[in-house]
Amino acid sequence: MSKLWQKDKDSLKSVETFTVGKDRELDMYLAPFDVLGSLAHIHMLESIGLLTKDELQKLSVELKLIFKRIGAGDFKIEEGVEDIHSQVELELTKKLGDAGKKIHSGRSRNDQVLVDIKLYLRYELEQIVKSVNTLFELLQSQSEKYKQHLLPGYTHFQLAMPSSFGLWFGAYAESLVDDVVTLEAAYRVVNKNPLGSAAGYGSSFPLNRKLTTELLGFDDLNYNVVYAQMGRGKTERIVANAMANVAATLGKLSADACLFLNQNFGFIRFPDELTTGSSIMPHKKNPDVFELIRARCNQMMGLPNDIALLTANLPSGYHRDLQLLKEVLFPAIQHLKDCLTMTQLMLENVQVKESILEDDQYKFLFSVEEVNKLVLSGMPFREAYQKVGRDIEQGNYSPERMVNHTHEGSIGNLCTSEIASMMKEALAKFRFDRVHEATQKLLF
Repeated sequence: MSKLWQKDKDSLKSVETFTVGKDRELDMYLAPFDVLGSLAHIHMLESIGLLTKDELQKLSVELKLIFKRIGAGDFKIEEGVEDIHSQVELELTKKLGDAGKKIHSGRSRNDQVLVDIKLYLRYELEQIVKSVNTLFELLQSQSEKYKQHLLPGYTHFQLAMPSSFGLWFGAYAESLVDDVVTLEAAYRVVNKNPLGSAAGYGSSFPLNRKLTTELLGFDDLNYNVVYAQMGRGKTERIVANAMANVAATLGKLSADACLFLNQNFGFIRFPDELTTGSSIMPHKKNPDVFELIRARCNQMMGLPNDIALLTANLPSGYHRDLQLLKEVLFPAIQHLKDCLTMTQLMLENVQVKESILEDDQYKFLFSVEEVNKLVLSGMPFREAYQKVGRDIEQGNYSPERMVNHTHEGSIGNLCTSEIASMMKEALAKFRFDRVHEATQKLLF
């Protein structure tokens, strides 16, 4: 089957196989967004006289039918067809003849791929943000539920001071707030329209790029047509960095959970059906879910570097190297969503041990509390520190196992509502509703 770019000779089969790679498979992620981009583009073409109203109406009907088929899983890229763009144009041409061929006027596959990826990333960022917020709300709920349950705090992996499960859950909730801030920055970069940049040098057609920007719900344009092409790779790297921040939060939480589940700690438990066993040791309850989340998240923290190295030595303009970005980024997006889902499942079912610090091995956690009591009674801090140290060495140390922390963000004052307000403010900046409205207008 001929390619959009084909002239009078076929490529060697091995060359075609190598250059196409996994593109046909990965293009299925882009399928619905390719249709959306084409719907906006044909409206623009009609507005500047390159399509008739009748052609626009017929093309719109067929594109919407393709969109529904994609959603129903009844669409595929046929054998011999190079990519999603070719498949859509092929189907339109079969149905509508020359009108189907006209949809490529004023655009290149380069800017078609660019707009598809921008729309896809915009959609996936919204899904990630929603999952992050769901996990955030769970962490806040668990923080409040277990705020009276004390937990050992460590520095240098040595017993340090009392902590609490309220603090532990709440710490990861607040971490997600900052992660959402970086996701919103990535979203702003993604939510700019590259369509109309063609192969990176614009078009002699009088394209109305602001119209396609409005139709697709973008916040603004990538104005400079050369920069629109240069944005490929940079956009993916920025998204990967934001994803890596979420991954770092989930990875650290998973590392804690694996540790706390260990019998030498025994701070938390999970129902048997959420852990796995050993083939020879009947007592084992392994935290495989958290171990795999940790490993996946470690991979994702390396993703920005993978993308940077793919694009580091490229001059301006399009290069086929950029095709490989899909292979590293698209699966990682799915992995991050899976990790968020599984973290949610595990933490919904976590069982927290009570009265952990009553165990005598944890009595030294309260040494700072003893020092502070002496300071509050009037003793200088250094003298109080030395006195408690001598008491410990001489066996005269018998602390009250209580804490009275009242300042902002401490055991007794978690500031849960303040952290929730920060998240609400961060989420409000995305304006997802504007995108939904634009999409609905295009499709219905």
